Amino acid sequence: MRRIKTIYFAICITAMLGCFSSCYKDMGNYAIDMPIEPQVAGLDTLYHAVVGDSLIIEPTITGIPQEHIQCAWRIYVPEELSPEHNRYEGTSLRIPFGLQAKRYRARLTITNTENGMKYFHTFFIQGITEFSQGSLVLSQDEGLTKLSFIKPDSTVQPNIYETINNEQLPNDPLHIHYLRNMNTGGLPLAYWVITKHGGVRLNVNDLQKETIKPGTLQDNFFLPPANIEVGSLKNHRQGVLMGVINHKFYGGTTSTWDQNDNYGMFGAYAPGNYTLAPQFILTTIGSNVSMIAYEKERRQFVRLEVQLGPVYFGTQYSVDNTNAFDPQDVGLDLIQIVQINSADTYAYMRDAEGQVFELRFTAAFNANPFTFRPMHKRLFARQEWMHADTKLVATQTGYIYIAAENKIYRYNPLNEQILELEATFNNPVTMLKLDDDQNTLIAGSRNSIYYLDIRTGRNGNITGEIDGIPGQPVDMVWRK
Repeated sequence: MRRIKTIYFAICITAMLGCFSSCYKDMGNYAIDMPIEPQVAGLDTLYHAVVGDSLIIEPTITGIPQEHIQCAWRIYVPEELSPEHNRYEGTSLRIPFGLQAKRYRARLTITNTENGMKYFHTFFIQGITEFSQGSLVLSQDEGLTKLSFIKPDSTVQPNIYETINNEQLPNDPLHIHYLRNMNTGGLPLAYWVITKHGGVRLNVNDLQKETIKPGTLQDNFFLPPANIEVGSLKNHRQGVLMGVINHKFYGGTTSTWDQNDNYGMFGAYAPGNYTLAPQFILTTIGSNVSMIAYEKERRQFVRLEVQLGPVYFGTQYSVDNTNAFDPQDVGLDLIQIVQINSADTYAYMRDAEGQVFELRFTAAFNANPFTFRPMHKRLFARQEWMHADTKLVATQTGYIYIAAENKIYRYNPLNEQILELEATFNNPVTMLKLDDDQNTLIAGSRNSIYYLDIRTGRNGNITGEIDGIPGQPVDMVWRK
């Protein structure tokens, strides 16, 4: 027993001594030799490289001896076949830029060969072409469809499509679309020139008609219909077209990578027994996309949504009231329709006697419960203005700008106030667009594009004019 106690006592003493030694004050007398980090100057975060031209990046590296510096460059190209491609060595990057007019992530890796330390610097390269900035104007000249390019300095290159592609565009132009995928930072994907019975897809970098991806609207169908009659098409936020073709609703597929050749192609139309009017409203709230359309035979407003593709729900929505009108039994023909701030919608409709009515409503089709709220139905103040070819645009401030012959009017639908803009034209206005900031109204009238100031306190005076457009402008897009 005594022997066990002695052993136990010895163990305790040893443990206590260990604790005392571990609590010994560290005097901190260490000589720490931290490696010197190289300093990099002259390396920007973004470079613009002209496709086919030289890209030269020459940063200055200091802080460590030059003989101990080793540099490696890499450009990350998603479509590259081998990971060894687009890698370079040397303290400067000097290459012919042969990639596409896209934005690429790149990295400079600096290695200190004396101690093996690596330092990483990330930047971006934006490939550009002569068409990376400017505007495209779609026009009609004596029955022929024309496309013109306006450079940033306002120089006009008319007939640019024929010049580049050695062929004529289809007749009866409707719209031109500039498609970008907003889910990938607004990546440019294509231009689409849409006509009444077809269309052509252009490469955004060189304006050549696509040859690998679908180059025509007919080719953009997995199973193309025998005939194509376009009602209207609009841009979906993921860079595909959606809209009414042959009175049915089609939507481009988004279920694959946006660089895949099949991205944006049309499958089957949204199933259902319906016949749609050409005009519709596409509403985007966050990532939710819904559509307000009009069934022309039953004369009723219908609901569509985008799920895996467009889905037709018809009149599967609740009606708040029918005091002003019954959206499921309107009894009128749709002429035009616009929406303000993804909320108030104004439909201009004609009855059997030819009278034009203005119907105001909201349709909360983005989230359940799906509710249609009629607000008013009244005779439109200027009956002669509304027809199938009327040009009108709605602003976030609540005004509707309407072109009538060679004049443009600002219409306030809340109080029916009408104001004629200062700008006057020698020929009928055939195009109306809003600039991105909605402070400028862009009008097209024979051979010319006009820029009108519609800021608060201004009354549409002309601030700019571009001449040399072949025929009557129909539509316009731009890249800034």
